[in-house]
Amino acid sequence: MRERNYIFLVGIIFLALIAGWIALSDNVLQIGPFRKEIRIHEGLDLRGGLQVVLEADLPTGQTVMADAIESARQIIENRINALGVVEPIIQILGGNRILVQMPGVTDPDEVIRTIGSTGLLEFIDAGDTPLEVGTIVKTTGLSTVIVPGAPTPTPSAVATPTPVVTTTAEVTPTVPISPTYRTVMTGRELRTAQVAFQQTTNQPYIAFELTPDGAKIFGDHTAKNVNKYLAITLDKRVISSPLIKSAIPEGKGIIEGRFTLDEARSLVLQLKYGALPVPLKVIDSRAIGPTLGRDSVNRSVTAGAVGLIIVALFMLLYYRLPGLLADIALTIYALIVFAIYKFGVPGVFDYVTLTLPGIAGFVLSVGMAVDANILIFERMKEELRGGRPLYLAIEYGFQRAWPSIRDSNISTLITCAILLWFGASFGASMVAGFALTLAIGVLVSMFTAIFVTRTFLRLVLDMNVTENLWWFGV
Repeated sequence: MRERNYIFLVGIIFLALIAGWIALSDNVLQIGPFRKEIRIHEGLDLRGGLQVVLEADLPTGQTVMADAIESARQIIENRINALGVVEPIIQILGGNRILVQMPGVTDPDEVIRTIGSTGLLEFIDAGDTPLEVGTIVKTTGLSTVIVPGAPTPTPSAVATPTPVVTTTAEVTPTVPISPTYRTVMTGRELRTAQVAFQQTTNQPYIAFELTPDGAKIFGDHTAKNVNKYLAITLDKRVISSPLIKSAIPEGKGIIEGRFTLDEARSLVLQLKYGALPVPLKVIDSRAIGPTLGRDSVNRSVTAGAVGLIIVALFMLLYYRLPGLLADIALTIYALIVFAIYKFGVPGVFDYVTLTLPGIAGFVLSVGMAVDANILIFERMKEELRGGRPLYLAIEYGFQRAWPSIRDSNISTLITCAILLWFGASFGASMVAGFALTLAIGVLVSMFTAIFVTRTFLRLVLDMNVTENLWWFGV
């Protein structure tokens, strides 16, 4: 038992050191190809950011449907979240406008390009002639029904001006007709898309995989059109015009073009989250300052620090030695929570954007962490007053307090899940931020209150520091 407690202590110290390194300094962690910027990300109320107003770009007299603008809002939210912008404010204004506010944006041009582009990807039959990158073309679009295996028509050719000579009429050249290219497939048949790099030139390109239906269409078309060109367009602009060298039945391919890494990433986001149901145009873009003054933020932080100090003193004076150990566990708790805020949870979220509601969620979780320790110590004091030996009193104190701690924390986590759903569904990002910080705090507090404090108390017993019950609040 003693050896296990020392092993746990080493693990706790190691975890505290890692968490302290992440929480107390701004660093760039790089291990091989993995690179992570570790810093506090402040929200709109603390730092400010970018505000963009988008409007449906429709012909005069046409109106946008409510479900179409809501779908556009959701797609924009997905694109922004994939950019790493946490807790954006995205709201519908007046039925045909979308307000987007993003905290801490460093490249507004890239963000505007990503969220404002319609993102309609089309694979078009270019026939025997490659299309120049950047060319605006006409396509049959979604109105053409593609039947897998059907013969592929060639695009209409540009008519050559031909003089018609008669004895009674002047020479009249015909007007060139812009070709309309057949849409073989659209981006809705895309399953995945990601940025990759050429091994020799390190040039970025997009590797994609199609759905089974898309793979069937793509395979049939490439099999029947070897040595012809299949152009790829985004919002009717050619971004690549590769030559079909052989049939591609696997449903996998690449999109190459003259784009930078940022442009490739932006394109991947547009492809992954789909085309906007309505075209949007930017009618206003401006930098916005923090909604809270720095003085208000400093006062809030000071109030939180004073509250924590008072709580720590109460624990120390009322519960004595267990209170001191709980204060140490509370310090470890704070380091772990802030480390999670800055580093995130791989595969779940990259970091937590701190807003004033988020800070409130953290302070509330601190109170709940102390509450768990109070339940444990009061149970322990009851056992000591009942004549239990110190070791058994500590063990029974944790065991009998655990059901209350478990049930209260589970009910809090359920509430957090409801708030997260509410915030995600209605664009109330600050509500979601409060729920996220509270949930993180609850989970970490269960670890520190049950595991860390218990390990410290067992070590005190193993080292025979004291048997005087006064030190345990009795």
